Amino acid sequence: MKPGRNDPCPCGSGQKYKRCCGLQPVTASPPAVPGEHEIGALVALINQGRLSEAEHRARGLLKIHPDSGMLWKTLSVALMRQGKEALQALRKTVELMPQDPEAHSNLGTALRAQGQWSEALASLRRTLEIWPHDVRSLIDAADAMRALGQARESVALYQRALQIDPRAVEAQNNLGNAFLELGQPADAVGCYRLALEIRADDAVAHCNLGTALRQLGRLQEALSSTQQAIALDPGLSVAHHNLGLVFEGLGQREQAVAGYRQALALKPDYVEALNNLGRVLPEVGELDEAVSLCHKAIELDPQRAESHCYLANVLFELRRFDAAAASYRRALALQPRDALAHASLGAALRMQGDAAAAEASCRAALAIDPNSVAALSLLGELRADRGQFSEAEASFQRAIAIDPSFCFAFYSLATIRKMTVDDTAWLKGTEALLAKPLPLGHEISLRYALGKYFDDVKQYDEAFSHYRRANELTKRYGVNYDRAGMVERVDRAVNGFDAAAIRRHQSHGHTSERPVFIVGMLRSGTSLTEQILASHPAVFGAGELPFWQSAYAAYEAAGLEGRDVGALIPGMARDYLDHLTALSDDALRVIDKMPLNFMSVGLICAAFPKARIIHVRRHPIDTCLSIYFQYLSHLHPYANDLGNLAHYYGEYVRVTNHWRAVLPATMLLEITYEALIEDQELWTRRMLDFLGLPWDPHCLDFHETDRTVITLSKWQVRQKIHASSVGRWRSYEKYVAPLRHLVELVPSGGGPQPM
Repeated sequence: MKPGRNDPCPCGSGQKYKRCCGLQPVTASPPAVPGEHEIGALVALINQGRLSEAEHRARGLLKIHPDSGMLWKTLSVALMRQGKEALQALRKTVELMPQDPEAHSNLGTALRAQGQWSEALASLRRTLEIWPHDVRSLIDAADAMRALGQARESVALYQRALQIDPRAVEAQNNLGNAFLELGQPADAVGCYRLALEIRADDAVAHCNLGTALRQLGRLQEALSSTQQAIALDPGLSVAHHNLGLVFEGLGQREQAVAGYRQALALKPDYVEALNNLGRVLPEVGELDEAVSLCHKAIELDPQRAESHCYLANVLFELRRFDAAAASYRRALALQPRDALAHASLGAALRMQGDAAAAEASCRAALAIDPNSVAALSLLGELRADRGQFSEAEASFQRAIAIDPSFCFAFYSLATIRKMTVDDTAWLKGTEALLAKPLPLGHEISLRYALGKYFDDVKQYDEAFSHYRRANELTKRYGVNYDRAGMVERVDRAVNGFDAAAIRRHQSHGHTSERPVFIVGMLRSGTSLTEQILASHPAVFGAGELPFWQSAYAAYEAAGLEGRDVGALIPGMARDYLDHLTALSDDALRVIDKMPLNFMSVGLICAAFPKARIIHVRRHPIDTCLSIYFQYLSHLHPYANDLGNLAHYYGEYVRVTNHWRAVLPATMLLEITYEALIEDQELWTRRMLDFLGLPWDPHCLDFHETDRTVITLSKWQVRQKIHASSVGRWRSYEKYVAPLRHLVELVPSGGGPQPM
């Protein structure tokens, strides 16, 4: 039995048990800090690369020594070298060792890595208070300043680092970067060259030198430096990206595309490369891929305003104006004082037909930057749309004076008046621009402009040469005309809308008589016809509405899916009438002058059994040649080849012959451009009778009507009736062999003739 504490000890010592063998063993308190050998062992593990073991041992020791700054510091180093989260350990180290400069420096490094630049800079400043000559901390603090937009302040820190260590390549290189951010590329070049004197094989310094030289316009030198960077480090994604920028500057866009693609192959989430590739692809005809790339850039960083602008620019090229306007608005929400984005939004709104909103955007751009050439050009277009051609010309001339390389101002000037041999300054400026490498769209616009100039001054061979070149360049967009596809489309229209089908579908239609449709080929006189009728007080000219193109596509898709297509018609009719009401709520007749609605006539007549359709025809060779001479969207691929134009025209004739055969005279009136020119009053009276409207003499003075016209004919419809465009093709007779067989389709006599 165990003795009690006060019993004699059984050992015979004569002492109480509690004073002898009953004594409790005493446990020594651990030291407040670990011994040097323990810290040394941890450091050895870290130096041997046994980081996980060092982490595990440090965590174990911290359970015994939770207030050891050295243990927290050692743990943080082990974590950082493993790429693990170390902020908690670093903050604890600083708390326990506030005078340790390394602790503050390590915390600053970790905060930098997480993009917490303000906190990083604060930690690095504390390091420098204790350790003012630490080159690493000076460089890191300067880098943090640049990240916070304090490039000017960072220069002094880089220079301090270089005073301490003149061979600090990173400081020299980053000082150059600071000068670039300050818009001082010449100073940056000096820094990069000094860095390369110290370390000639520094790929990053070669790459940065290329950037500075590119900004100075020394493109060949920039190309050499950037290629040297890639030779030294083929995996340097930024060098491939910068190579793309250099090639863009040299006008070598295919090579630029290759550079951006390689940058993305190395770094798929490289937002700048995505943006720049998305921006340049439309210039080589790759619009759909450009949209995809811009969307990816936005997904990666939705807060970059320029990404939304690049997407909007491509959508604008695709004539998706609603979507483009939405993207411009998103860009402006992020960067409200971007004058170019305001002007670009205005351009999209103009194409949507909202002239007032377009002008408001234009004014907003000019309030931010009175010298914005994009805004001045838009202002010129808006003035021209209203027939204010003198004011429009003044805007274009001002844009050219500010930026003599602004191609679209030169193009627009040529479209708003007749050019003369006295336009020598314009001619020299245009030809000077063409002597340089240009983006595809810019060169196309100038070629069309020169074609117009030489046509106006009656130098027809020179004119045709430029028109032909413009059309050849447009083909580079890669949107090919599908002859078989066009034949199939016409077959479906003819077979799907015979007289019986139209009557059957009309039971679903709306009885409104408001809609009036002017259809025909492009450049056939549809704008002139609309302008004449829109001069009547009971008529509103709505311009070219894209409604029926999308409606017809939806109708065809429903048919292919086996759905009841007739059930779609009431909704289409209601939506269309709502759209017309939004444009004009009081006009008795509203004109939709979309020429290409000639494909949708069957569906239109089904939706509106009491609609009126005016079909305008013109001499087929004049029509096709005029199309060939216009800067149309690449979404008109038939327009860039005379053979394709002839084929397209033939299919147009086939489908309009069908409408003539199946529609009653109460729905369809056909006129010819030539007959309208010959006797405007006669044909105006016939059209008004057809529309159920009384005669109004204002229709004869259509050129004085104050309304917005944004079609290619906006200048022509402001002129009095003249016959200068009748038989225009004869000046180009030797070039129109692919169109000659169309002569048999020329109407004879004063009125419309069967096709």
